[in-house]
Amino acid sequence: MFTGLVESLGKVAGIEMAADSAVITFASVPFADQLNIGDSVSVNGTCLTVTNLGRESFSVDVMTQTLKLTSLQNLQAGDVVNLERAALVSSRLGGHIVQGHIDGTGSIALLNPGEKWLQMDIQFPNELMKYVVPQGSICIDGVSLTVGSVADDLNQITVWLIPETLAKTNLSVKKPGDLVNIEVDVLAKYVERLTKRDNQNG
Repeated sequence: MFTGLVESLGKVAGIEMAADSAVITFASVPFADQLNIGDSVSVNGTCLTVTNLGRESFSVDVMTQTLKLTSLQNLQAGDVVNLERAALVSSRLGGHIVQGHIDGTGSIALLNPGEKWLQMDIQFPNELMKYVVPQGSICIDGVSLTVGSVADDLNQITVWLIPETLAKTNLSVKKPGDLVNIEVDVLAKYVERLTKRDNQNG
């Protein structure tokens, strides 16, 4: 489990493609010396398992299916990624409950900088819009954010990014059209499941 509070940034050092998988290595990772083989790390919101370690780097094995379903498919050497280690039970949950299981991808529709805020409009898959509510929680590329507004007619949501978020995450380098990973609030999915079961059982 993760919190959606990005711990550090890292850089893609290399990508080795195979027939049905890829090995991706991330460098410039401040906490690499604290990782162990088998640890879970959120990379742009995707839960991945550490398979190899270096002094300031780690590698992960990624199945082709994961690449197809997430924005990791567009990673290139030199790209900056958001990193978060699994949450400690003893730590404060500063963001919200994030599983690292991507529900879909969206794209940046609009960036509108203000004096202290950056408005980011995100084009959402139609099937995920039902899980989003104004002032609710959303995870974009591994970053826990509060939904500012929802435009159902456009299949878009708006989030407002403060300077602290821009300084500590890769959302600062996003451009219109860029693909982002989306994880909706897991509580919304549980409510939907319970409601469907109740209706089916009369």
